[in-house]
Amino acid sequence: MRAVPIRSSYAAVFTSALRGDPCEVVGLTPEPRRLPVADWKRSVDKGDLAVLAECRGETLDVGCGPGRMTRALAESGHTVLGIDVVPEAVQMTRRRGGVAIVRNVFAPLPGEGRWTTVLLADGNIGIGGDPRALLTRLHNMLAPGGRVVVDLAAPGTGVQSRSVRLQTSELRSRPFRWAVVGVDAVGTLAIGAGLSVLAVHAHEDRWFAVLVKAR
Repeated sequence: MRAVPIRSSYAAVFTSALRGDPCEVVGLTPEPRRLPVADWKRSVDKGDLAVLAECRGETLDVGCGPGRMTRALAESGHTVLGIDVVPEAVQMTRRRGGVAIVRNVFAPLPGEGRWTTVLLADGNIGIGGDPRALLTRLHNMLAPGGRVVVDLAAPGTGVQSRSVRLQTSELRSRPFRWAVVGVDAVGTLAIGAGLSVLAVHAHEDRWFAVLVKAR
């Protein structure tokens, strides 16, 4: 008989995934979906570079994971800080030469109101399951004229919020809220958060947008 995975924290399951255990997201799509950890641990690719080209000045990388985007920004001359709620992810970012701290984006953060760019890569617009609340929080992080650079889902996705969990063969997380936002829905969310859409880009099958705070 197959053992039932032990219920654990999100951080514990994500740490297991970062260390190489196959991990699935359950509840976001009709069937469990493999967490693409290998994509986050590799070096940046052309799609990543297209996203990073929209970052300006001092950049906060929210949900930095194992740090590929944080490192690439630092190597290109940006002052950049990665934040993540998972200590293992922060340690990986530091080992790659990035600066990162363990912090929830809704907790007090360094430089509030002074960041030029906030980066939401790899679907991190989903953090907390309420993208308008997240964007409102990021609005408060930005300096006047600052921007949010955000990865999005394909047109037609709208806004979807789900209760999901992570699961490996041995561990499963407690349920948590996560959202998916399509490029068709970001404009309304941005306006509700005090931002406006400066640009929407597509790079092959990747969609992302630049949202700006009024000066």
